[in-house]
Amino acid sequence: MRDKIKDLSNILRASALCTGALLCLAFSLSVNAANQNQLDGVKQEITRQQDQLGNKQKKINTLQKSLKQQELAIAATANKIHQADNQLNQLDRSISKLQQEQQVLQQQQFGQQEMLKELLNTQYRQGKNSQLATLLSGEDSTELDRISVYAEHLSEARANTLNELAATTTELQLKKHQLSQQRQQQQALLTQLKTEKSKLETEQRQRKKTVRTIKGQLKTDSQYLSELKTNEKRLVKEIAKAKAAAEAARRAPMDGLVRHKGKLPWPVKGSILHQYGTVQQGELRWKGMVIGKPSGSQVKAVYSGKVVFADWLRGYGLMLVIDHGKGDMSFYGYNQTLLKKVGDVVQANDAIALVGDSGGQERSGLYFEIRRKGNPINPKSWLTR
Repeated sequence: MRDKIKDLSNILRASALCTGALLCLAFSLSVNAANQNQLDGVKQEITRQQDQLGNKQKKINTLQKSLKQQELAIAATANKIHQADNQLNQLDRSISKLQQEQQVLQQQQFGQQEMLKELLNTQYRQGKNSQLATLLSGEDSTELDRISVYAEHLSEARANTLNELAATTTELQLKKHQLSQQRQQQQALLTQLKTEKSKLETEQRQRKKTVRTIKGQLKTDSQYLSELKTNEKRLVKEIAKAKAAAEAARRAPMDGLVRHKGKLPWPVKGSILHQYGTVQQGELRWKGMVIGKPSGSQVKAVYSGKVVFADWLRGYGLMLVIDHGKGDMSFYGYNQTLLKKVGDVVQANDAIALVGDSGGQERSGLYFEIRRKGNPINPKSWLTR
């Protein structure tokens, strides 16, 4: 009997253990299922955010491409305006010179006309005392010869004056024709300038709209910092390529900047908006300086060298880089338009660009940087005090 009770007890204990195990297993499975669902939810959220970030980056990239096209269009228009301005200045000088020459010719013509009047009057008075009257008067032959020679000189002088007057009149007519043509050309240039400036204003309004949209996309500091870091990497990459190309194409050695520290002319004169080494964003610091200056002002080369880069670069806009030799380079960014191209040799104080706000800048100015063997240095210490 006891054995039966013991067996029954064992059966009941085993049954209880099995039930407990089953309950634990069921609970474990339930917890694992919940954890898996939570993990799947996290993964889906990560994927969603990554897709969102990817789409946002694509949108930013598209906007940057639009900004590039708009700023290149502005550069082309600004270049046309710059060239038209130069032609207009040359025409103004030419017209002024023609007007002066015209005044001289008019005075010369008046003098010749007065001379001719005097000669004709003298010849008329001489005609009243003809050689025949002189001969009949019984004067000697010597006096007669003198009067005859005088008459010949008088006649020759009149003929010469007539020729000079005709030549002056012809030249004066030519000057008047040239002046008329140049004034017509001047008017055509003024009309072209008005059209191009109107076009430029429209392009600048479109650009400002794109810049605002880009700023709206880069809302957080981390996004903006990431964009700046990526832009700097692009700059370093492009300059490495440009430097390699410059080394391969170099024919004559250049002396570099080392002997001219503290003596280089400023690329533009203006207030410094950002100093070298100051905080740009987060841990990122300015590798150059930004000098405030109105759009359209001329940017000058600080020293002689060869242009190794002249193109639009994201974050820096229209950038021009000059190789000065011995690992020294100067950088000019944010330009409205570039006046030099890759391969051009420039001298100190040559106009190389026009100040602008390209690259998405909110105000016009010049980004200026100097690098020695690839490393940025404080450019201010290399410029004249």
